[in-house]
Amino acid sequence: MRYRLTVALGAIVLMPILLLAQRPAPPAPAEVNGPDDPPGTFSILGFDPRTGELGGAVHSQVFSVGNGVLWAEAGVGIAATQAIVDVSYGPQALELLRQGMAPKEIIKTIWDRDPDPQPGRWTKHGRQFAVMNPKGEMAAYTGPKASPWAGDRQGRFVTAQGNFLAGEKVVTEMVRAFEESEKDASGGPVHISFRLLAALEAGQAAGGDTRGMQSAAMIVVKKGCGVWLNNDVVLRLQVDDIHIPLGKGATTIDPSLPNPIKELRRLVERAARQRRSNCV
Repeated sequence: MRYRLTVALGAIVLMPILLLAQRPAPPAPAEVNGPDDPPGTFSILGFDPRTGELGGAVHSQVFSVGNGVLWAEAGVGIAATQAIVDVSYGPQALELLRQGMAPKEIIKTIWDRDPDPQPGRWTKHGRQFAVMNPKGEMAAYTGPKASPWAGDRQGRFVTAQGNFLAGEKVVTEMVRAFEESEKDASGGPVHISFRLLAALEAGQAAGGDTRGMQSAAMIVVKKGCGVWLNNDVVLRLQVDDIHIPLGKGATTIDPSLPNPIKELRRLVERAARQRRSNCV
């Protein structure tokens, strides 16, 4: 009797384990941004001569694109480094800006001294980066091995650059949107954060990143114009993960869906309500 009871109890204990073992394993989550995927996609750097503010914004179908793309320092300049990225290009650019080097020379100096440590997998010929000084003077570089479509375009106090794009129209529309959003419908000035945002929205409307949408970021700097004391950061925003992949065969994203640029707009509008009035 004791033996039969032991066997019965053992069967009861083992049954759920056996049933679980027979269930098919759940599918692995989709890989949306592996460590070897080129980040960046499309970014914009801009200057507002009216306020002296420098700003940049970026959007991509990678996780947390703001982690390493945008670099800015009030009174010094701003840089974006992306595509087959070497994040050190950002701090290098700021250091050379502090020394008074022109953006065009900074681009050449940094690229020339890049040792290209992984030419087969992460070549310097695929780097993409842009630099702007406190006067709004700029330069940009897109390597021939950046993922197509890749390129950069410049305008008045603005440079837009991107890779993995739907086409050239993405960056040309970004430049147009930044330039044309300088004033609102009543003729009043528009803060640079909204102009950078308009550029991202225009780039996405033109096709954006051919892989989809996931993250966005923005930074604006000006001496003494952040909230609280001794703060030069007017705003620093990151939307790290609202993942919307493009479906198979699809070329556009449903604009009614939540997406990182929409969330960035909400944050920009929220930041505007606490901006220091003496700095606009």
